[in-house]
Amino acid sequence: MRALALPSPSNGVWHLGPIPIRAYGLIIACAILISVYWSARRYQKRGGDPDLFYDVALWAVPAGIVGARVYHVITSPDAYFGQGGKPLMAFAIWNGGLGIWGAVAGGALAAWLVVRHRGQRLGPIADSLAVPLLAAQALGRWGNWFNQELFGAPTTLPWGLSIDNAHLPSGYAPGTLFHPTFLYECLWNLAGVAVLLLIDRRIRVKSGQLFASYIMVYTLGRVWIEMLRIDDAHHFLGLRINVWTSIVVFLLGLLTFFIAGRRSASTRVDPAELPATSHPTDNQDEDSAPRKSDGDKGDSPISPESRPVEETEAR
Repeated sequence: MRALALPSPSNGVWHLGPIPIRAYGLIIACAILISVYWSARRYQKRGGDPDLFYDVALWAVPAGIVGARVYHVITSPDAYFGQGGKPLMAFAIWNGGLGIWGAVAGGALAAWLVVRHRGQRLGPIADSLAVPLLAAQALGRWGNWFNQELFGAPTTLPWGLSIDNAHLPSGYAPGTLFHPTFLYECLWNLAGVAVLLLIDRRIRVKSGQLFASYIMVYTLGRVWIEMLRIDDAHHFLGLRINVWTSIVVFLLGLLTFFIAGRRSASTRVDPAELPATSHPTDNQDEDSAPRKSDGDKGDSPISPESRPVEETEAR
């Protein structure tokens, strides 16, 4: 059984001279870049201007990172402000500790402000982000693996996670295996990506419904995965705060899905919605592309008979 255990990385930090290169930071950065690029492409296919999406991301990504850290510190304050806590470590995001709901709230607020300022709709942008965001979360969870953090309760399953003595929680014997919750969430999110892609291709969703589906898919998995974890967390009525948060957010996602479904707003961007300075997408349908009539030959010479009367008389 132990021979099949999932090992933890022996090192999560490399040094380029005096500069530390942290696996956690690299993974998060890659996840963000992939998510932004893929989302912009999906927004373009919906008829939107990809440059607008990049402008939104320029503000939403930093706001999301700040929101994620603030959420983590608020929901797990003891390590920073409790007895023996280190308040300055609240800024050390490279050590891990980014709450997804803080990221969604901070990023959504910044995105809404930018989109409102530009006179565009938030729904198509959110729907374009749904699939890449879930994929980015699947990738980002591997940062927890490098940091040897946020694992689950002890297990005897053959895929149990091995933790070195430096990161072993107190009260557990060396060699104890734990549920690899990072792997569970990664696989759940990848399955969710497939479900969302299927919904997007097979169902005529309204504006905002695909993002609401993302919220429900993610929170369904987060509830049971969160209940496996043994890291310190505040509890309410016997459940971790993040479990309650996931339940509430799931209900909000469900409500949003039905409200959005009652509206007629499309998840696509109509060309009339684009500002005059925006460039149309490169993915126009053939039926929407301008076609030349038989009399419009482009650069072909014009016979004297076909010249306008005014031109003939001028000669």
